Amino acid sequence: MFTGLIQDLGRVERLVHKGPEAELVVASQLGDFVHGESIAINGVCLSVTAFQAHQFTVFASRETLASSGIGQLRGGQRVNLERALRAGDALGGHIVSGHVDARVPLRDRQRVGAAEVLTFGLPEGALAAQVAPKGSVALDGVSLTVNDVGPDAFAVMVIPITLQQTTLGALVPGDWVNLETDVLAKYVSRMLSLHTSAADDAAPRDITLDMLINSGFVR
Repeated sequence: MFTGLIQDLGRVERLVHKGPEAELVVASQLGDFVHGESIAINGVCLSVTAFQAHQFTVFASRETLASSGIGQLRGGQRVNLERALRAGDALGGHIVSGHVDARVPLRDRQRVGAAEVLTFGLPEGALAAQVAPKGSVALDGVSLTVNDVGPDAFAVMVIPITLQQTTLGALVPGDWVNLETDVLAKYVSRMLSLHTSAADDAAPRDITLDMLINSGFVR
């Protein structure tokens, strides 16, 4: 579990594809790594498989490569890093699981005072219902509040310190990021879908001759 507050801008040393999987090596100032610990890289929860003083290695599965931007990383590229939340740590952002829901493109960025409004495309379907004004999302692992939502896009306000200390400051229109919606929104969406399905199943149906025959009322 994470909070969406980035602790370090790491640097990709190399990404080595091994068939459908990959091994990612990242340089970081975090240090004191532990074998098996969870680290969010651009919002993707991955486990440390090896480490040195200021460098660690993680394994990326086929699913991770297919659902996130990890497979497109290149040497020298900066990535957002956050260690897993520990008991007693401050929850300064929101609950982030590290499981990417979709990849979304940056459509526009506009300066508003010292901050910037970033507008991203929004996938159609159930995921769109999980993005709400004043709700939370994680974009490449960064916890942000949704400013506005349209039919096919949503906007977030990004303050100067976040622009400076995360990869969001370097994004240009056309770049894609990892999107994770709020875990609470996921559960609400799931409960509503189940309720709707149950209501549909319980709805009265037209009585037909075939139905009466099959039920034994007519011979």
